Amino acid sequence: MIVHKNDPYAALRYPSFRRILIGRLFLTLSIQIQAVSIGWLLYIKTGDPLALGFSGLAEAIPYIITSMFSGYVADTKNRKHVLMGAMFFLFLASIGLLFRIMSDLEKTTPGLDTLPYYLALACVGLSRGFMGPSLQALWADIVPKEVYPNAATWSANLFNFGAVAGPAIGGLMYGFLGPISANFAVCILILSSLIAFSFVQYERPPHVPNAESLSNRLTAGLKFVFSHQVLVGAMALDMFAVLFGGALALLPAFTKDVLALGPEALGILRAAPFVGSLLMGMYLAHHPPIGQTGKLLLIAVAGFGACMIGFAMSTHYYVSLILIAASGAFDNISMVIRGSIAQLLTPDEMRGRVSAVNGIFIGASNEIGAFESGLAARLLGLVPSVIAGGSMTLFIVAITSWKLPALRAFSIKEHGMKDHE
Repeated sequence: MIVHKNDPYAALRYPSFRRILIGRLFLTLSIQIQAVSIGWLLYIKTGDPLALGFSGLAEAIPYIITSMFSGYVADTKNRKHVLMGAMFFLFLASIGLLFRIMSDLEKTTPGLDTLPYYLALACVGLSRGFMGPSLQALWADIVPKEVYPNAATWSANLFNFGAVAGPAIGGLMYGFLGPISANFAVCILILSSLIAFSFVQYERPPHVPNAESLSNRLTAGLKFVFSHQVLVGAMALDMFAVLFGGALALLPAFTKDVLALGPEALGILRAAPFVGSLLMGMYLAHHPPIGQTGKLLLIAVAGFGACMIGFAMSTHYYVSLILIAASGAFDNISMVIRGSIAQLLTPDEMRGRVSAVNGIFIGASNEIGAFESGLAARLLGLVPSVIAGGSMTLFIVAITSWKLPALRAFSIKEHGMKDHE
């Protein structure tokens, strides 16, 4: 298939890529609904922001532990099969979580035993650890290299579309129908995602591992990333921004204690960053960030940190809504640039392992950031903890810009010209 270089819908012209996007949409909806419902349930039952942090940590630990191995599996096995196997495990974990909620809501005694929830979330983290590298490597096998920036943009757009609808649906379902209905919908959506991925046409044979030791093959992705200043800089910058600057994990506490609102408002607040991200993504599809890419990445992460500071200081619902939506717009710029850089600089036989490293830097940082946010809120207070995190994000941007000139000077457009020559 020949695609015009300026076609904003280039990646969508590949049927299997469209099926991947549909599957990812259903998957994102399920994850967001689950996050809203479980987060609200834990906070209402415990009244402790640290419980929200532990829910993130429960997902992050198995994610990190398995990432190196899951990246190796994605590079040496059929990537579609690995993805579907991990999704089936996610489906089983979510069913187990649903039955636990049903059992707890039947009890008449007050309080909540949180350990079973954390164990179920650990299973979710384990399955996501295998899904991430396989999914990222899979779509890179389906579209040609010149379409990678466009594919990364549409992948981010569909993710953000699901992340817009998911929290709103989750909050409304929890508020009007209860947590059982919300988590039943999660299971149905995961099953729908599994069906969509099953229709992806994928015949590329897995990469045959070389004669290196298993430990070298497992750590090859990590060594590759750290040997490229642009790659490690882009990943680390986003990781620390999310780790210190994010406030999504604390939204139940902000909604209830600062804004004095309920789960319906939580769903809208949770969706707001993704509304901003989706709007920015549509703009980037027509105006891809291929010039002065590194500088734009630094500006975007700094803007994200500034929005988090403003959100923490706000006591007005609509001001908070606008600021957190703006944070999503900045985050989308970062997401698209990071995804484009990773796919452009990574050889095909290492995509799974590099995606696994990216998952540790980025994916797990969301969950570890949730724990950091909960712990900081316990120690410093809710509002001061987010202000401190946003300030740390601005500091990290300044240090990165100073220490990594190759990232600051990087341009996707110039990199593409060199490849062409």
